[in-house]
Amino acid sequence: MTRTPELTPPEPNVPDVSEPSSVAGGIAAIRHSFEHIVRESGLLRGTGQLLAVNQRHGFDCPGCAWPDPDDRRELTEFCENGAKAVAEETTTKRVTPDTFARQSVADLAAMSDHDIGKLGRLTHPMVLREGATHYAPIAWDEAFALIASELKSLASPDEAVFYTSGRTSNEAAFAYQAFVRLFGTNNLPDCSNMCHESSGVALKQTIGVAKGTVKLEDFDHADCIVVIGQNPGTNHPRMLTTLQRAAARGAAIISVNPLFETGLKAFTHPQQFWRWMGAGTPIARLHLPVRVGGDIALLSGLLKELIGMNAVDHAFIAAKTSGFEQLAASLADTSWEDIVRESGVTREHIQEAAAILARSKATICCWAMGLTQQTHGVAAIQYVTNLLLLGGHLGRPGAGACPVRGHSNVQGDRTMGIYEKPSPDFLQALSREVSAQLPDAHGYDTVEAIRAMHDGRAKVFFAMGGNFLSATPDTRFTAEALRRTRLTAHVSTKLNRSHLVPGRAALILPCLARSDRDEQSTGEQIVSTENSMSVVQPSRGKLSPPSEHVKSEVAIVCELALAALPPAKRGSVDWAGWRASYDRIRDSIERVVPGFAQYNERLRQPSGFYLPNAVRDSQTFATPSGRAQFVVCPLPRTNLASDQLVLMTLRSHDQFNTTIYGLDDRYRGIKNGRRVIFLNQADIRARGLTSGQHVDIVSHFGTSTRRADRFMVVPYEIPERCAAAYFPEANVLVPVDSVVPGSNTPTYKTIVVTIAPSQAQ
Repeated sequence: MTRTPELTPPEPNVPDVSEPSSVAGGIAAIRHSFEHIVRESGLLRGTGQLLAVNQRHGFDCPGCAWPDPDDRRELTEFCENGAKAVAEETTTKRVTPDTFARQSVADLAAMSDHDIGKLGRLTHPMVLREGATHYAPIAWDEAFALIASELKSLASPDEAVFYTSGRTSNEAAFAYQAFVRLFGTNNLPDCSNMCHESSGVALKQTIGVAKGTVKLEDFDHADCIVVIGQNPGTNHPRMLTTLQRAAARGAAIISVNPLFETGLKAFTHPQQFWRWMGAGTPIARLHLPVRVGGDIALLSGLLKELIGMNAVDHAFIAAKTSGFEQLAASLADTSWEDIVRESGVTREHIQEAAAILARSKATICCWAMGLTQQTHGVAAIQYVTNLLLLGGHLGRPGAGACPVRGHSNVQGDRTMGIYEKPSPDFLQALSREVSAQLPDAHGYDTVEAIRAMHDGRAKVFFAMGGNFLSATPDTRFTAEALRRTRLTAHVSTKLNRSHLVPGRAALILPCLARSDRDEQSTGEQIVSTENSMSVVQPSRGKLSPPSEHVKSEVAIVCELALAALPPAKRGSVDWAGWRASYDRIRDSIERVVPGFAQYNERLRQPSGFYLPNAVRDSQTFATPSGRAQFVVCPLPRTNLASDQLVLMTLRSHDQFNTTIYGLDDRYRGIKNGRRVIFLNQADIRARGLTSGQHVDIVSHFGTSTRRADRFMVVPYEIPERCAAAYFPEANVLVPVDSVVPGSNTPTYKTIVVTIAPSQAQ
């Protein structure tokens, strides 16, 4: 098998496969949490950090964006995967200049993603000069001068791309976008482009606000909670506590997903030791095994059934919405035969779910990447909104829309202006604040940035966090795009594969983690984040940084601005003052971003504060008509050749985004390996394959194909003609041209593939 440095190497072992778990959490979650924390951080040091996670005077978990309780918080306000995230960033292992001197870029690239991540925290800024085989240390001033020189040599500011990860704090994000816009471009792609961009587009068009409309307390009042295209047991485990409480009081939870994930079968709270030996609390009352990409058909069936039952809030629809008649007419013309075929769900199951929804006086719909990353992602979310509008389930207790964000401040970054298509109001307010005219032309999103680098239109790539190569689609194409730049620069806490696929020259700039103490000239600083439910909260790290050469993200942005922007382009921003005191950045945010009045004062309140939300707070819809909008779209049709399947990518339980904590997926029964493909037993038989056999996967888009070698067949309870595999290993199969209309999000969840016995050795 040909080895290329942008791809994770082949696994030397054969994964072990057992039956999937029937219950999530419990004593196993505790054991695995402490195994990771002790191995990486040490028992006393690590436990101390866990007890500070999500506490009012501690630091925000670097994992998911599930909110913390407004009132009383538990002593252990973290989950298993949160503990793994803390272990990763508080590790005592270090990646020093000696590490890079011993191992070339090629040597490091030959390691697995898991092993690269386990090397430890970065301690020094490093440079890979043109033609060099090894990274070497570089002084900060020289690093900033190198970036500034490359930026100043560009023919246009639009030849630079400035990426952002969802880990970045509000303060760093605001300073970063201000610097980029003063430099002269809106090329601000971010991880939102690859995750909840579809949610923002769909919600903005239908209800006028691009965020969720519920608070955590609403889950205590909901009669029905629909969890669609989401796996909370792995991706947002603290959500299981909320769902367990809801199920225990009688709320009906409906699971909609091609896989019936363990966390939605049953859950044992790790802190309830008296339940460890039991079967756990049943979570989902009903599971609907929808086909990959069949959600619009299923939602159409639910809507059609509810309208037929007259389970409709006519008063709300008449007073607050538009387009209901068109939707009802479209559904009347849609046959049940088409709905059942395209959804893969029987009419009896659809009727059972509709009966639950009809009885509910307060319904919450939650979703994540299973919807946002499918080919018709924007339309699918609009049909979720149709379902909520039908029953008037917006702007009242226990009801609403809940897009569950997968990274701790991905929503806050967007609020702070990390967006390639800024609104005129935001630009006008920012222009006033910085006393400069700012560019208003739309910049590149993530897919557009990849194409621009590949085509030579973008020549400098700067990343504020993240693992761009491994998170993006079409891995080989993206790698070639990065290699064609003159400079790649990554602000990071740890080494990752993106650092090993450089431009002509490359920089790695080490930054503080959430758990690190941030000392500036005016004293110890706090930062802030925004969770999935629009709560802005403080975060304070207490650990000593891994070395004296590590800077905060804010300091890196401010020092880069001073190096790269001539005095005439700095506007009225006191970059040295912003670096010295983050309160000054928050003063500027207060004047630019609505909802942040008295930012510094309110941030220091025990639980932070909620940002305003017109739908949630007053049932007001900021659409052009002033009404919420029902949306109609044609029923998507699946047209597969006889040998084709639809594959979706997903995370393992030992993974957060592209960070690989370990090689096990306990809930799905996989141990000691990741290159597996989950298939229905009927599809395995139809292709003459056997369980445990290695296959090659080929994706098909238009006339082009892409290949991923040596994935082991695992029989699984998944709908026929569907398949699943882990990312980033399967991202090589996602075509850069295959995107969701309206959001331009790559279609990681609807990849047309064929499989055959492996040719690789």
